[in-house]
Amino acid sequence: MRPIKRLSCGCLMAAAFLLAGCGAGPSSESATDAEVINWDILMPPDWQPEDFLKGLEAEGIDEMGDEDPRAIALMDQLKAEWAKAPLVAEVDGRRVRLVGFVVPVELGVLEMPAFLLVPYFGACIHTPPPPVNQTIYVVMPQGEVYPGALFDTVWVTGTIHVLTNRSPLAAAGYRIDAERVEPYEGELETP
Repeated sequence: MRPIKRLSCGCLMAAAFLLAGCGAGPSSESATDAEVINWDILMPPDWQPEDFLKGLEAEGIDEMGDEDPRAIALMDQLKAEWAKAPLVAEVDGRRVRLVGFVVPVELGVLEMPAFLLVPYFGACIHTPPPPVNQTIYVVMPQGEVYPGALFDTVWVTGTIHVLTNRSPLAAAGYRIDAERVEPYEGELETP
């Protein structure tokens, strides 16, 4: 049997609201000349993921169990929809600074030469993975590893590329070649 995390309309709607308002939080002064961006810039303005999620609510997903074939089919539809989320070509090659949550490419590995950066806590583990335009594959500088933990909140500074990468947990539509990864201090904005 395929393990599926409990899908509820509330969980899916919470993900939609997080995606709709996932800003980078208060911007901090930086000694770098990198452009501080938020997650919204990685989604085309006319792309509305909430519309698809409202359709899941109409299907009655709240009443379905995890092993219900209808719930499995809806999860497959969601993953397919998220996999084709449109990317923003204009960000390619820009030197950026972005805050997000760390998700290891391989669970249980604490010294990471690469990791996923996602906009909200719990992404890829407790909820369906975010759309590809809200998942970034971060590559540490040659010979360096990120010595952190699952869901650390970090600033990543580096060059962003529109480049799809797949891992066991999620597909990413962007890649950042990191120059620096630093802990994020303070509270993130919540939608």
